[in-house]
This record gives sequence, structure tokens and C-alpha cells, in this order.
Amino acid sequence: MSLATVVDLLRCPRCQQRVTLTESVLGCDRGHRFDLARQGYVNLLGSAQPDHADSASMIAAREQVLAAGRYAPVRDGLIAAIPVGALDLLDIGTGSGYYPSGVLAARPVARCLGIDVSVAGCRRAARAHPRLGVITADAWARLPVADRRVDAVLSVFAPRNPTEFSRVLRVEGVIITVTPGLDHLAELRTAFGLIGLHSAKEQRLTDSLGEAGFFATERIPVVRRDPWAVQDALQAVAMGPNAFHRDPGLVADLAARLTWPRTVTLSCVITRWSRRD
Repeated sequence: MSLATVVDLLRCPRCQQRVTLTESVLGCDRGHRFDLARQGYVNLLGSAQPDHADSASMIAAREQVLAAGRYAPVRDGLIAAIPVGALDLLDIGTGSGYYPSGVLAARPVARCLGIDVSVAGCRRAARAHPRLGVITADAWARLPVADRRVDAVLSVFAPRNPTEFSRVLRVEGVIITVTPGLDHLAELRTAFGLIGLHSAKEQRLTDSLGEAGFFATERIPVVRRDPWAVQDALQAVAMGPNAFHRDPGLVADLAARLTWPRTVTLSCVITRWSRRD
């Protein structure tokens, strides 16, 4: 069971005590119990998932785009950015488990705890890799993770909670963030009227992590322009926040008026953050 490989990193979300895994139940000595889903993950939210959580259709769309290799350069850059000695990983917003699975395949002695607020995402991720244990939890709240136990926190196009990252990271631990560049999927944004990217996004990231005592030690730009099929484009719109704001029928109508394949830009920045002395 994948969760068993990382259970020592977990803490009870109600009392912050150590937890153990017995058959299909995760529990602490104070009697708090959490049943494992049949897919192998455990829901520690304590409530229904929020409205902004990725739906099953969004996760399915993302899996298709990732399986087509469109984000493979991001995965490869992430692997290169993680220190070789980082063995205990925490992946925030793990989605279907694509990125941590790639990392673990390249690092055969590492293990990873994946966290996502989406039940649909956790169902997929829990079966993605035998050394990836998955829980449903809110990245903006206190993480059900032990203090100073993680070597690296990964946040790939995902939320960032600097205070909690600082708490769970070992003193020498690092944060790896992946954020979109201003020209990321620019062709799709123009064609379909998608949500824009704020020009101050990187500065806000630097400020928020700086306030928690971290500074950027390395920034790696990843840019690739490839011809995309229409199905890639439609799934890319359907896999992210635009799924909540754009009518899929309208997007499909707009796509039908264009010539495919079309060149689309993948652009992001992978940043490694360390604590200040």
C-alpha cells in the first residue's frame, strides 16, 4: 500500500499526534480514525471538498495533456532541480500524480507524500507510483505533516503556504516551485479569451516566501514551442481554472474556426528556494 511508505511523515489533523496505519484505517492514540478509500488514499479534509477543487473531468483532461508529453520538459526540469540527497518529498497539489511519479522513477530511493484538495485527483494519484502516498487535505490550512521531516516541498502550478512549508521542512530543506511565464499558452489565451496572467506574479511569490525566510538560489526557465493538435488545446483549457470560466461548447466552436495543428508555447520558471542563514 503506497500510503504505508509515508505514514511516518503524517500527523493527525485533529490533534497533531503520530498516526499509524492498520489495514484500512489511519488513526492516532487519541482515538481519531480515518478510513482509507479503496483506491488507497485517505481523506483528511474533515469536510466536503471545496467548489474550486478539480473535478473528475478536469483531472481526466489533464491526464490526456500530460500523457501526450506536452509538459514533459517541466517534469524533467523539476527532477533536475531537486537535490540528489532529498529523499522525503512533499508534493502540494499533486493532481493525478504525474510530476511526483516522474521524480520517483528517476530517484529510486526517494518517497513522496502527495496532497490535493481534489478527491478525483487523489483517486488517480494514489495508484500512480508505489512510493507515492496520497491524502486529501487543504494546502491553505495546517498540513497534517510532522515538523521538520521533509527534504523538499514541490509546488508545481499549485498553491504555496510559506508558513506551513517552513514548519514541515528540515532546516536544510528546499522548496521547488513551478510558475507559468507570461507567455505560457499565450496562443490559446488569445484564441479562446482565457484568463490572463498577472505580471507581478513572480514578485508576489518572492515576497511571500521571503517573509517566511526563504530566498531563490536557482531559477530555471523552461520554454518550448510545439505544434499542438486541436484535442490537446481543448483538453488544456478543460484541465485548469478556465474550466470554471469558459463554456466548453464556445471553446470548441472557436477551435473549429482555426487551422490545426498550431504552435503553442509552454513557458514556466522552476525556482529552488533555500532558507536564509
